[in-house]
Amino acid sequence: MSTLAAEANRRRTFAVIAHPDAGKSTLTEALALHAHVIAEAGAVHGKAGRKATVSDWMEMEKDRGISIASSALQFEYAPEGHTGEPFMINLVDTPGHADFSEDTYRVLTAVDAAVMLIDGAKGLEPQTLKLFRVCKARGLPIITVVNKWDRPGKAPLELVDEIVQEIGLQPTPLFWPVGEAGDFRGLARLNSEGEAAEYIHFIRTAGGSTIAPEEHYSPEEALEKEDGAWEIAVEEAELLAADGALHDQDLFLECTTSPLIFASAMLNFGVHQILDTLCSLAPAPAERASDASVVAASTSAIDEVRTPLDEFSGVVFKVQAGMDKNHRDSLAFMRIVSGEFDRGMQVTHAQSGRTFSTKYALTVFGRTRSTVETAYPGDIVGLVNAGSLAPGDTIYAGKKVQFTPMPQFAPEHFRTLRAKSLGKYKQFRKALDQLAAEGVVQILKNDARGDAAPVMAAVGPMQFEVMTARMDNEYNVETVAEPVPYSVARRTTAATAPELAKQRGVEIFTRTDGELIALFGDKWRLQFIEKEHPEFELEPLVAD
Repeated sequence: MSTLAAEANRRRTFAVIAHPDAGKSTLTEALALHAHVIAEAGAVHGKAGRKATVSDWMEMEKDRGISIASSALQFEYAPEGHTGEPFMINLVDTPGHADFSEDTYRVLTAVDAAVMLIDGAKGLEPQTLKLFRVCKARGLPIITVVNKWDRPGKAPLELVDEIVQEIGLQPTPLFWPVGEAGDFRGLARLNSEGEAAEYIHFIRTAGGSTIAPEEHYSPEEALEKEDGAWEIAVEEAELLAADGALHDQDLFLECTTSPLIFASAMLNFGVHQILDTLCSLAPAPAERASDASVVAASTSAIDEVRTPLDEFSGVVFKVQAGMDKNHRDSLAFMRIVSGEFDRGMQVTHAQSGRTFSTKYALTVFGRTRSTVETAYPGDIVGLVNAGSLAPGDTIYAGKKVQFTPMPQFAPEHFRTLRAKSLGKYKQFRKALDQLAAEGVVQILKNDARGDAAPVMAAVGPMQFEVMTARMDNEYNVETVAEPVPYSVARRTTAATAPELAKQRGVEIFTRTDGELIALFGDKWRLQFIEKEHPEFELEPLVAD
């Protein structure tokens, strides 16, 4: 096997998705702990004496105890008994709050699998359902983890039934809980026939900040040790096996079934079992198709598909500034799709046709950064101050390729933004351009309002809070966000815009990507104008 093939084969790139407060960031920290890349885990903010998680580095994240921005962590991990090179894990912790759905969507275009985290007491929640549908549409295999089993919650069979009924995904248990929710004693490891082959008993540590020791018992020893709790676990596992809930790798990769694990990220119970499952079952980097519209419209030769063993290519899925207050730079997070990346190599930006050097390339671990010399398919690399790059852009070497762009979500909330002090205008403009490039909010401008008071458009109102907080904390610009009388946006054209602008309750803007956007007072105003002027060209701003 070639070096490139071997390196690509040992990569596992996945995202953690869930509803807010299901424990995503705590699990992310616990996974890093079990890979021995940190010595002590943090916890969700608010627990006395505990630290904020390494993936939640923004001040707002620490204050609120939720993830606001996606963050990437890369580390090596070798499952027990594994021979050869360890696996390279690229883990992306995503925001769970619905206001940041666009950021999560971008992440899901850059990974090969997802861990769907479910709160054992709450079961499936609205945001979990939405994110599952995105994974299903993209064909992302899903590993389901029921978290917080150390707290009172639903019965395990009830949770399995809920997943089947609500989203049509068949859980296939690999590790079944011994002890009901709130009395988490350990896990029964199930074999390929769904039979309990081993009992893994966990021992609590102080505050769950270190790896929980494990004791392993045979089924006979487990029956003697746990008595009724083990018998119940065995019976439930047998019941599911009789119903056909057994792991099938092909069905898993088709997103028809989902390996199921019970865990407590806070106590570090069941965590390395999650890592082991990812290494053994999650897919290695695969091929990626070009944008069909670009291929059809181009007269030049464009690859229709890039496989990991082809020439270098990568797709940008996120741009982030303000990660290092000592350096006013921005990072373009790139998922390597194919080939070998070498720092300093000359690459081409597919959207503009311009070439540039990748001299400043980093790997990241939360907020910590280190220079990367070489990276392979599946890896996530940060390119420093690559100002022309935006989420969805393609960069490549050799034969041209351009991957499908990432659509922007339809905004539902709108505010004007202005600096409190006119003396901060230059800093305001710089911060605005940088944060708009990241996609924190969409920025809309027109001649009437000028550059000093653009309109922010967002999926959720919390995005405005992030925008103003980052303006203040990272750029030292105090700002004011004020309501505007609009609630609906539509894309329009240069031919329609002049007459549309004459309509009452309508204002026309230009978005930073050059698109003309019309804002309407409400949906009834939009419906009236569409009825009166069927010739107007108006399109919804909806993600594919």
